Amino acid sequence: MAAYDFDLFVIGGGSGGVRAGRLAAAMGKRVGVAEEYRFGGTCVIRGCVPKKLFVYASSFPEHFEDATGYGWSVGETKFDWNTLIANKDKEIERLEGLYQKGLDGNGAKMFKSRAELVDQHTICLTATGETVTAEKILVATGGRPNPMSDLEGHEHCISSNEAFHLEQLPESILIAGGGYIAVEFANIFHGLGVRTTLIYRGNEILSRFDKDLRSNLQEAMITKGIDIQFSDTISKVEKNADGKLSVTTKAGNNAEYSQVMLALGRIANTDGLGLEKAGVEVSSRGAIIIDEYSKTNIDNIYALGDVTDKVQLTPVAIHEAMCFLETVYKDNPISPDHELIPTAVFSQPEIGTVGMSEEEAAKAFSEIEVYKAQFRPMRHTLTERQDKMMVKLVVNSADRKVLGAHILGPDAGELVQVLGITLKAGCTKDDFDRTMAVHPSASEELVTMYSPSYRIKNGERV
Repeated sequence: MAAYDFDLFVIGGGSGGVRAGRLAAAMGKRVGVAEEYRFGGTCVIRGCVPKKLFVYASSFPEHFEDATGYGWSVGETKFDWNTLIANKDKEIERLEGLYQKGLDGNGAKMFKSRAELVDQHTICLTATGETVTAEKILVATGGRPNPMSDLEGHEHCISSNEAFHLEQLPESILIAGGGYIAVEFANIFHGLGVRTTLIYRGNEILSRFDKDLRSNLQEAMITKGIDIQFSDTISKVEKNADGKLSVTTKAGNNAEYSQVMLALGRIANTDGLGLEKAGVEVSSRGAIIIDEYSKTNIDNIYALGDVTDKVQLTPVAIHEAMCFLETVYKDNPISPDHELIPTAVFSQPEIGTVGMSEEEAAKAFSEIEVYKAQFRPMRHTLTERQDKMMVKLVVNSADRKVLGAHILGPDAGELVQVLGITLKAGCTKDDFDRTMAVHPSASEELVTMYSPSYRIKNGERV
């Protein structure tokens, strides 16, 4: 008789947890996976996937406008929020079914329950009170929006979670934050016809991104009509008798909105998991502390994904799951590689970025070259749209290695995936220069910028 009920028990049915559980079960391991909400996790259920569907929906007004320049006469258009929600829900339900089918088809046992640790080998399934034991435990519970509990009136606000399930499209919305979630939703709601205001404590949105990406996107959003209020934060939210929300800011401004959305970061989903009972250490931010192989301080307990607060991206969690399987079950220790991760921000226009920003490279290397092209995309030349596209390469002068690639414009997210391969392979600017251009295309700018726009030597532009 086996010493434990399971060889591996996974707490959390998101992309990382399901990948680890499904493939471990395919290897013949006895696997249990518990999920308290819905299988698929944040990305599939109330994150990347529905957000991208909302981005598509919000982009149609610009397509309708641009069509006239190409000879199309577009009649009266009307948007129905409930239709979008219903169709989105149908697609999410389909994807959730695929996640469950993958687990079931490989022999993993699913538990639709919250799971809490009792000790380092025992898990309590709170839906039934049942306890099970496992030789190894993997915590992959992800993260959740920061509720900003110290904010007076925070209970009247929504997060990105609730944004996907609003009963009706608001007339106006105030979004607090300057990160990619805040920026993406500001563009989404504006595109759907909502009077949109973004409030951010800093002077520029997307503070961790390359400066040209930040400033150009910011300018484009303001030009489109999104009101961005800098160097200010919400101090109080009050609900009026008519249901509107009255917002007071620290700068003393006051205005009413139909909705207020807080997009002020995400926190590790570790509250009440029983980590202290198993002796698992967490950081001051509540994230699980792991070593280079995703192992906690307890020898049989591992963690991956957003719950570790390393890189909060779905493909990273999946990559960490694959490394976990290699390390634990294939006797092939592999540490997750968090270098040169391509990232997209599905704003309008889009951002695609990989590698070092100009600012980071200037600090790390004695001399760098910056190649930059800014132009009106060909698709806009027959329209009245004045949106500009930007392509930028950051290169180390000493060995000509491309350190960073940054794109702002249509399909930037698609382009940066390919650029991620080239940077990962260590390609140089000379490799780019030797590559034949695809004409006419926006991407040809990547291989036709032969002379640097400027150089930065010892931190100074020359």
